[in-house]
Amino acid sequence: MKRAAVTTNRVPASARAPLASMTGFARVAGSHGPWRFGWEVRAVNGKGLDLRLRLPPGFEVLEADVRTRTGQVLTRGSVSATLSATREGETGTVRVNQGALEALYRTVSESARRLGAPAPTLDSLLAVKGMVEIAEADEGEDERRALMSAMLSAFDRALAELGTMRAREGEALNAILSERLDAIAALLVRAERLPERGVEAIKARIAEQVRVLMEAATLDPDRLHQEAVLAVTKADVREELDRLGAHIAAARDLLHTGGPAGRRLDFLAQEFNREANTLCSKSNSVALTQIGLDLKLLVDQFREQIQNLE
Repeated sequence: MKRAAVTTNRVPASARAPLASMTGFARVAGSHGPWRFGWEVRAVNGKGLDLRLRLPPGFEVLEADVRTRTGQVLTRGSVSATLSATREGETGTVRVNQGALEALYRTVSESARRLGAPAPTLDSLLAVKGMVEIAEADEGEDERRALMSAMLSAFDRALAELGTMRAREGEALNAILSERLDAIAALLVRAERLPERGVEAIKARIAEQVRVLMEAATLDPDRLHQEAVLAVTKADVREELDRLGAHIAAARDLLHTGGPAGRRLDFLAQEFNREANTLCSKSNSVALTQIGLDLKLLVDQFREQIQNLE
């Protein structure tokens, strides 16, 4: 059964998106009023899109928007995003639990007197949990929404910087993958030109095999004819070479079109490998076997690079 190659439709140059790597890093700082904040976004290879988000207490409300915006920009990769935020200047008011402090002082002082120990100091008592409370300055709802909006805008910039880095690495991968496809195409040309693949060479080889069989045993002519036809069919790698050529064209089309093509290219790499294996199994010459082995090596290199693509 013939296996169809992956095909893609050519798109106008203005509609093409560059290939993108799944790895990248971006850091963006921002501010709003007394707040200073920063985003760090890292991405590595992943089968799908996996976002791990770290937000400081009080900013959990950003999670849904951050996940939505990430999904609108990225399709694959293991992504981690971290938000840091600090407030400068007056951060709130300090309240001392006066009643609890006085009661604690009396209790500790009485114990110290009975034990002959030094009297407690004020700073040691204030260090007790719950004695001092720091209340953040109240922020209006409008001010809070404006802060969240500023943080999301900074996150958008971080995503854009991450995308730029991934696209730059994707461009380098495109060049490497194109070189591998050129090398695979060159092997196909060599296979096409092998003298052993010529009709006369195949006929001569089959005729010699038939002669040896006829000398070795008495065989039914019809059965012998069937076996000869089967041998010729097995020796013909025309179909495998045609499919490999179609896979090369499809892969080049995907590289040209760009965008998130990693999964489709990975499927094509599997098809390349399948045809290379068949080519080796049907080989009728040392030269063709060597081409098949060289092809398998190039396909492995091709697929290894594809694992980095979005």
